[in-house]
Amino acid sequence: MVNKITSVVIAIVAIALLWMGVELLQAGGTPVYAILGLGTLITAILLFFNKKSALSLYAVVMWITLFWIIQEVGFDKWQWIPRGDLFGLIGLWLAMPWVVRGVYKTQVRRFHPFLGGTVIIMIAMVVALSFYDPYPKAGTITNQRENSDALPAAGDDWTDYGGTPDGQRFSTLKQINRGNVKNLEVAWTYNTGDLRDQQKDATEYTFEATPLKVNDTVYICTPHAEVHALDPQSGKLKWKYNPAKDPSYMQQHQTCRGVSYFDADGQQSGEGEQPQASATPAAPTDCRKRIFEATPDARLVALDADSGQLCASFGNQGVIDLKTNMGKVRPHALMQTAAPLVAGGLVIVGGSVMDNGYDHGNPSGVIRAYDAISGKLVWNFDPGQPDRTQPVDAGHVYTQDTPTAWTTLSADVKNGLVFVPFGNASPDIIGTRRDAQSNSEKFRDALVALDLKTGSFKWRFQSSYHDLWDRDNPSQPSLLDIDYQGSKQPVVILPTKTGNLFVLNRLTGQSVYPVNNVQVSTEGGIPGEKFSPIQPVSNLNFIPEPLTEKSMWGISPFDQMACRIRFTSSRYDGNPWTPPTEKGSVIFPGNIGVFNWGSVAVDPQRQILIATPIRIAHYYNLLKRNESDESQRLVSKDGTGVWNENFDGTYAISIKQFASSLGIPCVAPPWGRMVGVDLKTGKTQWMRRIGTTKNLKTTFLPGRFPLPFPMGMLAHGGPLITAGDLVFDGATADNAFRAYDINTGELLWQSDLPAGGQATPSTYIGKDGNQYVIIAAGGHGSLGTTPGDALVAYRLKK
Repeated sequence: MVNKITSVVIAIVAIALLWMGVELLQAGGTPVYAILGLGTLITAILLFFNKKSALSLYAVVMWITLFWIIQEVGFDKWQWIPRGDLFGLIGLWLAMPWVVRGVYKTQVRRFHPFLGGTVIIMIAMVVALSFYDPYPKAGTITNQRENSDALPAAGDDWTDYGGTPDGQRFSTLKQINRGNVKNLEVAWTYNTGDLRDQQKDATEYTFEATPLKVNDTVYICTPHAEVHALDPQSGKLKWKYNPAKDPSYMQQHQTCRGVSYFDADGQQSGEGEQPQASATPAAPTDCRKRIFEATPDARLVALDADSGQLCASFGNQGVIDLKTNMGKVRPHALMQTAAPLVAGGLVIVGGSVMDNGYDHGNPSGVIRAYDAISGKLVWNFDPGQPDRTQPVDAGHVYTQDTPTAWTTLSADVKNGLVFVPFGNASPDIIGTRRDAQSNSEKFRDALVALDLKTGSFKWRFQSSYHDLWDRDNPSQPSLLDIDYQGSKQPVVILPTKTGNLFVLNRLTGQSVYPVNNVQVSTEGGIPGEKFSPIQPVSNLNFIPEPLTEKSMWGISPFDQMACRIRFTSSRYDGNPWTPPTEKGSVIFPGNIGVFNWGSVAVDPQRQILIATPIRIAHYYNLLKRNESDESQRLVSKDGTGVWNENFDGTYAISIKQFASSLGIPCVAPPWGRMVGVDLKTGKTQWMRRIGTTKNLKTTFLPGRFPLPFPMGMLAHGGPLITAGDLVFDGATADNAFRAYDINTGELLWQSDLPAGGQATPSTYIGKDGNQYVIIAAGGHGSLGTTPGDALVAYRLKK
């Protein structure tokens, strides 16, 4: 009776395998699943009639499966899962004594030599594989530490979003080091109380702030634009700025990644430079130390760093409306998510617009510099009118539909340069109406160097051409000096969504590491679209290897076959520049990119770069509009609407993660990595998976996944390097905060966070003499990590 029931269950499974296997074969995919399904179905039929040959046949099926797995993916245990788990479980059940007794019709015979031996061998192989991972690259960085005074570095304080205006995310502190980091413990936790209202707030509601520590205070901002000032040793609240709130689910990004600090007495941003002589008028007697915040509703706010009161002498009673000179701004079309840059007595901001919200009439990507004392506009760089940098008058409207720079900028104060990582202009995915000869096109996806005092153009470097994939330059550039090929050069490092790390001379814009132009797809796409035949690729890059059908993943053969079928049925040209189409295209990497706002971290003393590149694909589908629906929603979700509508355009755009119906990425892990690069040679010395499956939100299990499988998870946030030869990172989607050895990438310490740590940590020395490492743990709405409102500080155990 047991074998009858078993045979029926196996037959049902086999028919499903055979059905999907044939569908995959018809789509141009592998025939193996169809063969295995047929073999399993015949096994079920023979078992129904209690034939001993059923067990021998299934042993053959298992060996075919094994040889096929090794041929496709080698010995990567994570890729064995969807190919072998189901067949292994069936084989294990069939090898059990109660099944064997049934086919031999005797109580004595309980073991089938061929099938039983096969199962034992394969169990042994799986156990052995659990101790082996072919993916990580082992190595050691041996660069010696040298004191470098070319640019300032963060020390006892963390005065800017990136530590200093150069965006290094490096601290000279070394009280916490490789030898004692295992003794870190929670010093204090502070809860902001600013939590998402699911009925009113945006889906992408994110507490991503990098805390500042300066003026003997820790400063953070929250998604509702609150600013909290805390005691650095205890986490107790000193003051809170709590502005009026007007939440809306229609906001595309409801976040604040950090605030900025200015000291009117000269110690601004930790750079020790006096404000520019052009900064008028003289500083008032109050509000000499200021916190600047750029808000999601497009305001620039100046607060007294000691009291939290608005600085009345700045702008309009402490506030500047960044919609000024923007013309008509549709609701939620203009926002600020990044910390302003404070340098040279100026507060400099870019901006963010709604991606693919409207086909035209989008706010300008102008860069504006305001006097840090008065709030007076000092200069403006409009990509549409790059030669007109003098302050505009009240009636002027900046050029609309120009590229934006939505991340934090960087500055080389010594050389008087500000570095602007421009991204795309909206709509990101449609280029049929773009004017290739316009000024703004020259700045699309370009790193631009401007004169810090005047905003005048110095040089530009374009990181992609005719961007149709949302390949913004999302990261704050990092500045340092490197010894490359026998000469010291001042460089700026630009991480990109494509995966390039462009290393350029920051004074001239010339590439230091070689850059090659590669041939890419120019056929297909939508009518009227033009494609660049070439795209730039840096010698230092983490562009993911091209996908093939073998790259598809899942937790079972069924969801993996579904991914294979979708992949083989979609447009994919084997590179990151596959044209988006109406049929549907797999874009790899997708619009989250290999690098995003978390950027990279560099140790200027040892000339090491640490990065956390991502491997996630997206599915782009263009939806044709007609004249009657140009202003109607075509893409909707639960009646509330989603983004990428491209109102008044010819196509709406659907962008979704390329995932199975279970919500699992179709691309095989690792989805997140950490790498260590020797900048003297440009070589990647080590690479490892980071993050586990613990706490992942799933659609196939209630709650969150409980087991910590170290597959390598998506990381959204940035790393921190210290002179203690440590790398701190909490950005992985598993609610963990970790410390790694910068030399080898070895994991040295980890601690569970109360929520997702999709943020960049910072570090400082308290008045008590202790070094603290601090991170925001608030989760990320659109990534589905655990939400929260915690700021967690760590120090060594007393």
